[in-house]
Formats: sequence, structure tokens, C-alpha cells
Amino acid sequence: MPIRPVSPEALVDELAALVDAARYRRWLRVAIDGAPPAAPHELADALVAPLRVRGRPVQRVRADDFLRPASLRLERGRTNPDAFYEDWLDVRGLTREVLDPLGDDGSGRILPTLWDTTRDRATRAAYVTVPAGGVLLLSGALLLGAGLAFDLVVHLSMSPGALARRTADADRWTLPAYRRYADEVDPAQFADVVVRVDDPRHPALVTACGDPSTQ
Repeated sequence: MPIRPVSPEALVDELAALVDAARYRRWLRVAIDGAPPAAPHELADALVAPLRVRGRPVQRVRADDFLRPASLRLERGRTNPDAFYEDWLDVRGLTREVLDPLGDDGSGRILPTLWDTTRDRATRAAYVTVPAGGVLLLSGALLLGAGLAFDLVVHLSMSPGALARRTADADRWTLPAYRRYADEVDPAQFADVVVRVDDPRHPALVTACGDPSTQ
């Protein structure tokens, strides 16, 4: 599969242009999927200004703010990789509060955060309304294969070796979950764009990806 090296700045510019050109009805739900060392949150943050310059309203959401309560999330222990893979993300809450309201028949009214994992309680965030033509940039790990509705998906790919090297010691227990994700979901097959980020300073676009503006 052809791979094209790009600078981090060029990557942001190309992705912003792709998002801006993508077909949509009322809103565009964009997922930036990747393990923490791949920096999905940082890439999503970097896309905000270029999209707003293009006249697109942007709403940022982090999947980390839609985790399940500790009583459910940690029921099998604090460092259980299968629980991390299967139980941590509140798929129903994310669908109900963010993705469905931005679907074809949605209201545009979303909840930007749901659960504060530090305090283990609801964030009590206020609802916000995303204007028509707006873009949702949702970033996080293990987002694909669970039935979440996205209109455009960017997957940040790392080799197993690079992921292991760049994962903090305190988080190495999560590595088996990412191996399951690669084996069972194969996230690149869900993605419109795959970016290889074994070295985040030198990303590379997998150029064989489909153009969502033509789908």
C-alpha cells in the first residue's frame, strides 16, 4: 500500500481540506482514532483553527469524557486489559448525547462531556447546539468496531513495537487491548484516512485511502 511521508503541519492542512470538502447533510461527525502515544487529541485540537478559518463551526469532544463509572469500568480490576477494551467507553452515552443528535434527523444539541473520571461523577456540563454545517471532532482510543456512527474516520496507526516503546510504563497493561483491537477490529479497514505515526515527528499518509467526498 503506498505511503506518503508528510510533515505534521502538512498533515493538519491536508486533513482540514479533506474534512472541509467531505459531503454531509447537516453535520459531519469525524473520528480521530488512536492510542494515546499516537496523540489523537492533539491532532484533533490542531484541526480546529484551520477548519474555522474555512468557515466551518467545530465542536471538540474527547472520548475520555465519556467513560463509564468506576463501579462498572473497574469491576474486573484497575489494570485488566480485557475490561479496558470491552467496558471502559460508554458507547451508549456517546451515541445518545453526541452522535445521534448530529445524525440526519438529529437536533444538533449535544453534551460535550458526560463523566468526570477523577471525581467519578457526572460533569453536569451544559448542552451546546452545533450549527448546521458544523464539524464534530471526536478523538480517542478504541473508537472503531463498536457501532459508533461516524461520517469520516482518521486512524492513527502505530506498529506494535512503536506502540510498546512509546507507551508509558504505568500504561503498559493496556497493550494487550490494542493487540486485540488490531486483530479483531483491524481499524484501518474502517478508516477513510490512515496515518502512520510510529514517529509522531514524521507522520506518513497511507495514500490508498478512499476520499469520503466521493462516497
